[in-house]
Amino acid sequence: MKGVVFTGNRTLEIRNFADPTPGPRDVILEIKASGMCGSDLHRYRAEFTPGDTSSGFAMGDEPMIAGHEPCGVVAELGSAVSKDECFIGQRVMDHHYEGCGTCKHCKGGWQQMCLDGTTVFGSSGHGAHAKYMRVPVSTLVPLPDNLSFTTGAAISCGTGTAYGALRRLKIQGGETIAIFGQGPVGLSATQLAKAMGARVLALDISNERLELAKYFGADELINSNEQDPISAIKDLTNGEGAHKTLEASSAPSARKAAVQTVRSWGIACFVGERGEVTLDVSPDLLRRQVTLVGSWTFSTQGQSECAEFVAENKIDVEKLFTDTWSLDDAKEAYEKFDEQTSGKGVIVPN
Repeated sequence: MKGVVFTGNRTLEIRNFADPTPGPRDVILEIKASGMCGSDLHRYRAEFTPGDTSSGFAMGDEPMIAGHEPCGVVAELGSAVSKDECFIGQRVMDHHYEGCGTCKHCKGGWQQMCLDGTTVFGSSGHGAHAKYMRVPVSTLVPLPDNLSFTTGAAISCGTGTAYGALRRLKIQGGETIAIFGQGPVGLSATQLAKAMGARVLALDISNERLELAKYFGADELINSNEQDPISAIKDLTNGEGAHKTLEASSAPSARKAAVQTVRSWGIACFVGERGEVTLDVSPDLLRRQVTLVGSWTFSTQGQSECAEFVAENKIDVEKLFTDTWSLDDAKEAYEKFDEQTSGKGVIVPN
């Protein structure tokens, strides 16, 4: 089968791989949709020297297939997988981490926090930018019948991450939330927060993405290159600031503003990966009783709850996808995604 491999320095290759075979507690997924996530760009853009395995491009000498938003159907069962656990042809998403399966975090559905270390599919293990993918049966999450495979791919990381962050924020109807960054995760947060009854202030430096945020239900749009975000948010909240803020851009200035623009007793949440932020602890946090939390994706239970919320509230997650690509078009797909001006892309294997 063909699989997409990131080779560093904004390059990728489509290489041939043997079809995967399941271990006793594994299943093989036939991938129907593989989402493109903003965090893929870290590996796509990374500087890489041939022979260097320290950057995560390979395990030893073996290249890893990219893609960590898998959705498809069960195609094959391992010898120790019972039909009560899953069945051939079942529509599923995948929680894209593999842990030991026995520590307290794995048992709670948080395999990415495994005490013995984690394999991340699409990075340190083969991912979903291919026709087939091997995954542990414990990582399967059923896809509701009324959700498409592309919607399931979004929930498998970007949309699920936004949902997990909003739950960490304990967002309530009638509250105002400022969402910094309107990439795929930020747009998902805008869409979900509106469905939860919140007033959404959407911030970005791209007018194209702000227009998408408006389409997704944002009540107010703020271009941080054209307006001071702190003043703009204060003006829109009678000088108090937002009840909750969510930072999804990873920009240090946005992280700082997310903390400074939440009102006293409010909660600020970071979901953007990597980077740094500098805060003045007393005025930014302590003397306003601000809570600052980090939120890293979701558990298997959280992924299932997100899918149920999307299905029950008839949320059109399909709107996230501005581009659909074949595996053969992966090079063009990532060149466009790298511009970070559009919505989300999805790869549908040939």
